[in-house]
Amino acid sequence: MAGIGRLSARSSVLLLCDMQEKFRPTIFHFTNVVSNAARLLQACRILAIPPILTEQYPKGLGPTVPELGAEGLKTHTKTRFSMLTDTVEEELKSLGNPKQAILCGIEAQACIACTAYDLLERGMEVHIVADAVSARSQTDRLFALSRLKQSGAFLTTTEGVLLQLVQDAKHPNFKEIQKLLAHPSPDTGLLAFFSSL
Repeated sequence: MAGIGRLSARSSVLLLCDMQEKFRPTIFHFTNVVSNAARLLQACRILAIPPILTEQYPKGLGPTVPELGAEGLKTHTKTRFSMLTDTVEEELKSLGNPKQAILCGIEAQACIACTAYDLLERGMEVHIVADAVSARSQTDRLFALSRLKQSGAFLTTTEGVLLQLVQDAKHPNFKEIQKLLAHPSPDTGLLAFFSSL
């Protein structure tokens, strides 16, 4: 059934947005958000889901933080807020134009929002991993998530994504994914968001 947001490993791409050193001291729950994004990246490597990594003006904002585990990934540098630069567009095309985007990183009201709007406008299904997305301000983060939901993006969690991608304990990679779920996702302050829904 179209439009219900069921993820499929075969038609997905993981978008890792701007998790860089200079953001470390200013982003709400930065460490836990990056930890969740790192688990998503590990899972996507296990399940052969391609990842795409961007950095916003790395000369000023520094490199991607090492704990994301993104060594070896091609880095797309940008100055615009949307991740959909010319080089990212080319990579998506080379991947056969995936139908679903799993989106995480920072900042929710800027680069995550602009990326999501661009993806939605091109007809892609957008899954925003709420506990792997943040901003400097919790207010901006929560209102951005609410606004993105109004625009048609699906809000989900790290664990929700991992379980949707395998869908069955008989999946050949389930044991590897299960290891990533051994510990619950760390708190990233989202309960305030759900109390407002």
